[in-house]
Amino acid sequence: MPLAGKGMLITLMDADPAEEQDFNKWYDKEHIIERVSLPGFLEARRYVAIAAEPKYLNFYTAETLEMLRSPVYLAALQNPTDWTRRAMAKFRNFTRAVAHVAMSRGQGRGGAIAFGRIRPTGGDARSLRDFLCGELDAVLDQVISAHLLQSDPELSRPADAAAPDIGTRDWYVVAEGTDEPMLRRLAGPRFGRKAKLPDAEVISFGTYRLLWDLAKAEL
Repeated sequence: MPLAGKGMLITLMDADPAEEQDFNKWYDKEHIIERVSLPGFLEARRYVAIAAEPKYLNFYTAETLEMLRSPVYLAALQNPTDWTRRAMAKFRNFTRAVAHVAMSRGQGRGGAIAFGRIRPTGGDARSLRDFLCGELDAVLDQVISAHLLQSDPELSRPADAAAPDIGTRDWYVVAEGTDEPMLRRLAGPRFGRKAKLPDAEVISFGTYRLLWDLAKAEL
């Protein structure tokens, strides 16, 4: 399975342009290393938009979904470093989702990904999952790997009780490859704005390139 674990933390955000250099240094020199060091975390990846919004996308893979509610992880969330506190205060258009890896097929990872955010609108979740898996399978011979990630509503709920929880049930599709225009052509009609999905709507779609990744074995 290309993704090493069954749990995934997904974050998206824009950075304050005036603070972007410090934002990237914080991610590269502290935050990614800190998170991958936690028990149960296996790897992290950072992406930057090619044709997508927000600008930055991050994946943190955990052994299981339960690792993302563990006491040690919650302690890290509740006791951020000073640098983390400063950086997060400048986030714009921030999304955080904790997801179950419902499908992960192929071999390896690509330097570019097509990334779609899908919101179920009711109906049969199994039928939607089967449909999306079928669409990902249809492009698997032309891409490196493909994944379906289903948000856990409880774990994705905003920490601020007053914040709306719209999107906490969203699903995410990922197709990885080496040729970004090809990924866009393959995935766009299936998961883009004009895609026709059963009992679901497309919230966003775009392409990103990999900035870097870090595996637990490298610490």
